[in-house]
Amino acid sequence: MSNTLVINASARQHGSTSRQLTAQLADALGGEVVERDLSQAIPQVDEAWIGANFTPAGDRSLDQDAQLSLSEALIAEIEAADTLVIGLPIYNFGMPAALKAWVDMVARARRTFRYTEYGPEGLLTGKRAFIVVTSGGTEAFSEIDFATPHLKHVLGFIGIKDVTVIRADQQMVKGEAAIQAAVDEINLVGAAKQAA
Repeated sequence: MSNTLVINASARQHGSTSRQLTAQLADALGGEVVERDLSQAIPQVDEAWIGANFTPAGDRSLDQDAQLSLSEALIAEIEAADTLVIGLPIYNFGMPAALKAWVDMVARARRTFRYTEYGPEGLLTGKRAFIVVTSGGTEAFSEIDFATPHLKHVLGFIGIKDVTVIRADQQMVKGEAAIQAAVDEINLVGAAKQAA
């Protein structure tokens, strides 16, 4: 059975387009679903966290292990998943602060990526991801979208290179047509899953 990790970053619990669409996509994919709601607060990386992260695993104190416990839990969720479904509402041309905090917790040298003589190598391979982008006025992948390319790059950097972007962008310009375009794409994903 497939395992899908759904990551919701919208600050809105009700009336959130990204939450609505990630739920529809997870349902279309089927299998077991685990949800991580980032609106419940992910702490910012601080000096103690950085010190723990740069201490070799065998040399860490109990306090340092505790500093990294949430990061380890978040990484374990990715490791257990076959597919990631990430809701990406664009806030002021970038990703929500909670999603950036998640990125900082899971993009860890020697844990989810490493540097080699040939350049960086992602360690979370063999997975795929869907990014569900929602926005009021920002066009996905336009010159003022600093969220979608950033998140897609981070996923590739940690080894997840099979990334599909589903767009419900410019809702204040396109209206319901923006959401319907995303629903149509999700329906295609579901049809492909059933046919496989």
